[in-house]
Amino acid sequence: MIANRINSHFPFSIFHFVIWRREPVILRNGKWEMSIDKWKMIRSLPLTVLKLVTIFSALFLGIVTIRAQPATDEHPGDPQARVIDGVVNTTVFGLGQSIRITGTVKEGAIAFGGDVIVEGSVDGDVAAIGGSVIQREGSRIGGDVIVVGGIYHHGKAAPARDPKSVTIMYAGYEDQLRHVMREPFSVLRPQLTPVFFGTRLLAVLVWFIISLALTAVMPNTVSRAVARLQLASLRVALIGLLGSIVITLGVFVSLLVLPAVFGAVISIMALMLVIVATLFGRVVIFATTGRWLQRRLLPRVQSESITLLLGVAFWVALASVPYIWPIVIAGLLVASLGLALTARYRIGWKKPRPADG
Repeated sequence: MIANRINSHFPFSIFHFVIWRREPVILRNGKWEMSIDKWKMIRSLPLTVLKLVTIFSALFLGIVTIRAQPATDEHPGDPQARVIDGVVNTTVFGLGQSIRITGTVKEGAIAFGGDVIVEGSVDGDVAAIGGSVIQREGSRIGGDVIVVGGIYHHGKAAPARDPKSVTIMYAGYEDQLRHVMREPFSVLRPQLTPVFFGTRLLAVLVWFIISLALTAVMPNTVSRAVARLQLASLRVALIGLLGSIVITLGVFVSLLVLPAVFGAVISIMALMLVIVATLFGRVVIFATTGRWLQRRLLPRVQSESITLLLGVAFWVALASVPYIWPIVIAGLLVASLGLALTARYRIGWKKPRPADG
């Protein structure tokens, strides 16, 4: 079965194997000598190095063998799952908990932050976000199986499924998704852990490098955008808000109305526009904020690098404050989109004076 197939993939090669045209060891002048340079190189290594290589190779093969062991026939599941017995004519939901279906569900079943354990029959689709879908032997699932952040386990026996049904699975971050689904407001209050501070320092470094690169490549464009943001910040924000609404509605309408190919192309182009606008707009906002902080905190410092670093550090710190960081991120996105859409926008409407004859 495909579900029980074990594929071991090694993304690297230790040796470069060739076809020998001659024997690696030959008899010359009454002595056995090695005729291939690679064998000579291996033989010249110290005995201690050869022992270490042998030990680590044995450990590596042991780990690979352990990791390649097939899973057990029965997945334990969640012992505190809510039991669904009898006949249910509607869709069964599990919000922040697992569900165990021992009866018959006419529609479907979905769990947010928990497992869906099917021991009876489900006529519709079964989905789990932040959990796994576990199908016991003798049970039946009539629709599709969708798993985000977990696995689809059905043991060694062939699952009772509709041949036309499909299985969509993304395995990874199960614990994180389970925690978020069970405590949604935990996203708004990040935990002060070394990982949290490490990611923030990394964000400061990455955005500082991007800001240096963009200001070095297009200094005049960034300077004009900074002046535009200082003189017409409200207008830029309003254009960015309208642009974000139009882009979002346009993507949804194109996916629903137009053919799939055109909808996908429009979605990709809109995503590229948002990415470019975010990069350009954030650099402009960092430069503007850095200049403001530099004039008030370090008036004697005239370094553009320090100015950018002050702006980057300020916004990364502000985007890390609990409960308000979504508003900060949304504001940065709207302002960045407005700056990108007004890149050739004139602040003044006065006509240029003709040159004197």
